[in-house]
Amino acid sequence: MPENTLVDDLVVVNHLRKTYGATVAVDDVSLTVREGEIFGILGPNGAGKTTTVESIAGLRTPDAGTVRVAGLKPSKRRTEITSLVGVQLQASELPERIKTREALELYASFYPDPVDPAELLERLGLTKVRDTAFAKLSGGQKQRLSIALALIGKPKIAILDELTTGLDPQARRDTWELVKQIRDSGVTIILVTHFMEEAEYLCDRIAIIDGGKVVALDTPAGLVDAARTDQRISFRVPGSLDDAILKALPAVNSVLRDGDRIVVTGNDDLLVAVVTELAGRGQAPLDLHTEQTTLDDAFLALAGRNFEGAER
Repeated sequence: MPENTLVDDLVVVNHLRKTYGATVAVDDVSLTVREGEIFGILGPNGAGKTTTVESIAGLRTPDAGTVRVAGLKPSKRRTEITSLVGVQLQASELPERIKTREALELYASFYPDPVDPAELLERLGLTKVRDTAFAKLSGGQKQRLSIALALIGKPKIAILDELTTGLDPQARRDTWELVKQIRDSGVTIILVTHFMEEAEYLCDRIAIIDGGKVVALDTPAGLVDAARTDQRISFRVPGSLDDAILKALPAVNSVLRDGDRIVVTGNDDLLVAVVTELAGRGQAPLDLHTEQTTLDDAFLALAGRNFEGAER
């Protein structure tokens, strides 16, 4: 992969490798992040995601390969990188007694031209808890504060690592909408996650990392299309139906029985072909389900194993 020659490539990672003793955390990772996108780094726990973004932020020095952020080498240009990249790391913690407002004011003092803390509190919905101690914030409020701290220096890039881990479903959805608002304000986002739904909902492109390697890089739709095989539907019918009737349809590849349910696989015309055939016989399918290829299916196809809960 060439050095950063395109204006819209804010981050260029070439053949990154990082080890800790005998453990290989990242092994030959290459990727680019374009200006204005939400770029997802997706993978199971221990896949090398955090080490990759820490190298981008200049917090880790690669053993091999190169990293460029806006044309700069993070390990050599830490001051400039600090002003360009805001970071919310998975393990970020603050003193229990520090107040929300105090944390933002402290971080603002690190930058020559920070965002006004009061403005950021309002923007992220934290004004009501500005005088609340960190220990008393809810999980969602802590995550919003963490994002605020990443944005206080007016970065061009925000790295958000495992942003919604531990949040309830509503707080997770609220945080997703906040991430979109941040991108729409002009901040490029690198989102590290192991949640398939989160990556599919938010990301313009996704790099799937497993075992320290990039096993795929594409848009969510592109990854799903690459893993797409047969369509699959299942249903029940009133009365009896000979499997041979369905097997004779050109769109059908297989017909299986699961108790009283009929499970049929085939090509893109499968659903229309089966429903039309049944209608012609005066039979309406009951409890009809269609199964779509998901990012989880893509990961299984690319990495050869299920994703959720997988650990290295």
